[in-house]
Amino acid sequence: MSDTSTADPRALIIGASRGLGLVLANELVRRGWQVIATARQSGGELQAAADASNGRLEVESLEMTSPKELAALNERLKGRRLDLLFVNAAIDRGDLSIAEVPTDMFTEVMVTNALSPLRALESLRGLVAPGGTVAVMSSDQGSISRNTEGGYELYKASKAALNQLMRSYATRHADDGQTKLLIDPGHNRTRLGGPDAPLTAEESIPAVVDVLEAQAGAPGLQFLDRHGEVVPW
Repeated sequence: MSDTSTADPRALIIGASRGLGLVLANELVRRGWQVIATARQSGGELQAAADASNGRLEVESLEMTSPKELAALNERLKGRRLDLLFVNAAIDRGDLSIAEVPTDMFTEVMVTNALSPLRALESLRGLVAPGGTVAVMSSDQGSISRNTEGGYELYKASKAALNQLMRSYATRHADDGQTKLLIDPGHNRTRLGGPDAPLTAEESIPAVVDVLEAQAGAPGLQFLDRHGEVVPW
C-alpha cells in the first residue's frame, strides 16, 4: 500500500536505539514527521518513544551490517515513500595508533563505519522520493585537511573512507534528483563521543534537523556541520 497520500514528511533513520539517532527520531516526530527508526534489538528507549508517539514513530529491527537484513527491510517497506533516509551508525575501538590495531578490529570498524552505511543507502535508496534526501552521519574527524592532531587513527580513517564512498555514490547517482548530505554533528556526549564532549545530542540534533530541512532539494553532495557550514574534505 502506498503512503503518498499523506502530506506529512516521512523519514527512515537507520541506527536510532540510543544517542544521536534516538534524539534525531524524536526531534523529527516533534516537528510533525512520520518516522520509521531501526534498532538491532527490540525494546528500550526507542520503543518507549514509539509507544508515546501516537503512531508517528514506528520501530523496525535491523542489523545494518547484514545485507540479508537490509534486503528484508527494503521488502517490508516496499510501497512506502520517504522524504529522508538517514544512516546513523558508527563504532570506535579506542585510541590506538594504526601499528597497534589488530586486523580483525580494523575490519570491524571499516565494515561498520564505512561499508555498511553505503550498503544501506544502496539497498534502500529506491524508497526515497525524487527530490528527497539521503544523508549519513559523518564527523569532522573524517576530514583529511583537519587531521592535524594525533589520536583515534582508525576511527578517523573509517570516517574518511565513509566520506570517499559517499562521494563515489553521489557521482554514480548524480542524476537521481536526490539531495545527498554528509553531516558532522559536532562532538557529543554519547557512548561514542565520551563523557567529556562539549555538546549534548539535545543541543546538536535540532540544529542538524534545521540543516536537513534547509537543504532539502539542493543538488549534489555536501559535507556540512550542524550550522550548515561546509566541512573541508
